[in-house]
Amino acid sequence: QVQLVESGGGRVQAGGSLRLSCAASGRTFSTYAMGWFRQAPGKEREFVAGISWNGGNTYYQDSVKGRFTISRDNAKNTVYLQMNSLKPEDTAVYYCAADRSVRKVVDGSPRDWGQGTQVTVSS
Repeated sequence: QVQLVESGGGRVQAGGSLRLSCAASGRTFSTYAMGWFRQAPGKEREFVAGISWNGGNTYYQDSVKGRFTISRDNAKNTVYLQMNSLKPEDTAVYYCAADRSVRKVVDGSPRDWGQGTQVTVSS
């Protein structure tokens, strides 16, 4: 099991940027696919972005393509989500997730989850 702790959330105006970080515990981080999900008030949690264990493959929800970038640093046990050109509809709690299967991350059923970090985008 991987312990995940997100940081970097906050409040930003539309058009602004934020960078989320997710620090993972354990020595096996580099063997896990990672993902970012979000849940807005009154809505179901949705997949935002995913990355394979070595960073060679990335996946995005259509609404964030070209604006968000997922990356990872296996030496630091950390995955990032760079969010640019933020919109009010990006407002949500953002969760980091991990699974050995990238398919499970992309399909929305990863095993391990963080506690989440709030992102609020004002118009």
